[in-house]
Amino acid sequence: MKLGQFDIFPITAGRFRLDGGAMFGVVPRVLWERCCPADDQNRIELSITCLLIRAHGKNILVDTGLGSKIDEKFKNMLAVERTPTLLDSLGQLGLSARDIDFVINTHLHFDHSGGNTTLDEKGQTVSTFPKAKYFVQRGEYEDAVRANERTKASYRRENFTPIMHSNQWEFLDGDTELLPGLSVAVTSGHTEHHQGVKLESEGKAAFFLGDLIPTVSHLPLPYIMGYDLFPLQTLETKRWVLDRAYEEGWLMVFEHDPKIQMGRVKKDIEGKYFLEATA
Repeated sequence: MKLGQFDIFPITAGRFRLDGGAMFGVVPRVLWERCCPADDQNRIELSITCLLIRAHGKNILVDTGLGSKIDEKFKNMLAVERTPTLLDSLGQLGLSARDIDFVINTHLHFDHSGGNTTLDEKGQTVSTFPKAKYFVQRGEYEDAVRANERTKASYRRENFTPIMHSNQWEFLDGDTELLPGLSVAVTSGHTEHHQGVKLESEGKAAFFLGDLIPTVSHLPLPYIMGYDLFPLQTLETKRWVLDRAYEEGWLMVFEHDPKIQMGRVKKDIEGKYFLEATA
């Protein structure tokens, strides 16, 4: 769709499943299962929606999904469906990996950065997008490299260290405008240095949420993932983002909702937010 000077394309990189209890933290199953039915392994379906932005003569990709390096055990554990793949989805827009100029990672968990790299014909892990600059918060990269017992399952070094070897990382320190109208904003909570991506043009705005609000079902303020490292920070960041989105009419882009990619938030008479879906 058109958003001022920006052309934006939510693009799929497949689907997978995660434990429903982990996705909703302290929220009881009797509540979250109304909107997100679980399978016999207690897993709920999630999409992997990345975002392609075209503006200022650049092709900009936000997040890269799970990628192609995962093995059969991992595929089965998460019920991964990679049809279409991220590169297939880009191909439908007439783009190849070499056409991407910027890659922005909201953070470096495996389902957001797995497509950063790929295996070449020699079986070596290399950058998927050889001509791109890759952007992430410096603190996020440092936390990924120094992952501890609590975080190391979410960070896979093969998704980000090859980008350092090819000298493609551009590390950010806080909120940054990358191009006129295209900026990143630190949205702490899921990880300390998680970032969202904001577009502003001709009086219109859109915000790519990443894992701050992964699905529409996570709009209620206390619906916070068990995966979040700083849940109380997530609460306050969500409050700030939702208030701004409502007041300023932002288009919200959801990365993991299996049915709804985009929409604008509204507020009911009790002050609770809900979504007016557009896609």
